[in-house]
Amino acid sequence: MPEILVFFGLIASGKSTLAEAVARREGMLYLNTDRVRKELAGIDATERRPDALGQGIYSPEYTERTYRTMLDTTTEQVRQGGSVVLDGSYSRRKDREGVLDCDRQTGAAVFFILCACSDQEVRRRLEIRARDPLAVSDGRWDIYHRQKESFEQPDELEDSQLLILNTEAEPDFL
Repeated sequence: MPEILVFFGLIASGKSTLAEAVARREGMLYLNTDRVRKELAGIDATERRPDALGQGIYSPEYTERTYRTMLDTTTEQVRQGGSVVLDGSYSRRKDREGVLDCDRQTGAAVFFILCACSDQEVRRRLEIRARDPLAVSDGRWDIYHRQKESFEQPDELEDSQLLILNTEAEPDFL
């Protein structure tokens, strides 16, 4: 049975590191919101964008388009018998519900992994990322705080669908 694994949470919570590693290890299609968003915008994945949360390629319309594209690709992959790892904040209930609808339409097993770590660890990771010319994410400390305020808790998910993972440690320990 195809599976959909959704690694989600705030900026710099470790979700991309884990999601990409799981996808590679299990041979699953890996879809990352930062990459898909920039692909839709016609820009290189590592091009830095100073856009604020809710602006430019991070506007509600662009965000909607990004999640819709990922969901369409996921649905197609699952219908062909493949499994998918989704990597993004999924901070809005409606985006998570879209994945649950895909589950109902295709019969895929869906699991959500909420990645979380301390503010101090997020700041440390963002500082490292800011110096990395190959980083795909445009996440910054100011965006982290805005995202933290607007993040909708995953109350709609059943306990059997949700794993809350403390990502404070290095990925090799998780």
